[in-house]
Amino acid sequence: MSNSPSISVILVTYNAAQFLQRCLDSIYGQHYPHIEIIVMDGGSTDGTAAILHENTGNIAFWKSEKDSGIYEAMNKALDHARGEWIYFIGADDILTPAFSQMAEALTDPYAIYYGSVLKAGQKYLGQMPPYKQAKTGINHQAIIYPAGLFSLRRYDTRYRISADHVFNMQCHSDKHYHFTFKDFDIAIFNDTGISSLQKDAVFEKEKAGLILKHFGPAIYLRFLFKRLKERLFNH
Repeated sequence: MSNSPSISVILVTYNAAQFLQRCLDSIYGQHYPHIEIIVMDGGSTDGTAAILHENTGNIAFWKSEKDSGIYEAMNKALDHARGEWIYFIGADDILTPAFSQMAEALTDPYAIYYGSVLKAGQKYLGQMPPYKQAKTGINHQAIIYPAGLFSLRRYDTRYRISADHVFNMQCHSDKHYHFTFKDFDIAIFNDTGISSLQKDAVFEKEKAGLILKHFGPAIYLRFLFKRLKERLFNH
């Protein structure tokens, strides 16, 4: 295991004191040895900073300051990540022991590895063909990225809720990288967060064009046809 690659687990928080320690404990409990924790907090006022102070010895870097949203915080956190792999988790999510199993399978620096998450006790999404990736997107907490990707691009903060979906679309059309599925349920995903409850207006407006650009005309036309059908059916 001494030659195993290091993983930066990036935790972005805002007023999540009631969940934060549970999330941190799920990272501490991993048997995979080469994990560093980066926490970027958006200036919480609920005791989050006190919890981070208590955990300072186990956290590689943390900071609490105002930001313009989750993706700005993630971009800032990336500047402090030193791992060969990058993983993002929400304070209200929990890593499962299977995360360590997947970590041991990270062998290709040009692969974007993804597994599944558990949502309301059920396996969520699983392996996704390109059309489903384009339409739905891979759950963010299911993906471990090679760090090299982030030297090329960061999250586009114009998308307040769906910047991770856009980022993955860009990765899909990047000929140097490919998505690789591993059948591990690596996190328990809290489906009451903002991305589950709201739509990203900028993304919804641009989605079809992004699909055409990053997935090609066949998937684009299929998406348009399905969307037209849904609109006709719903009306």
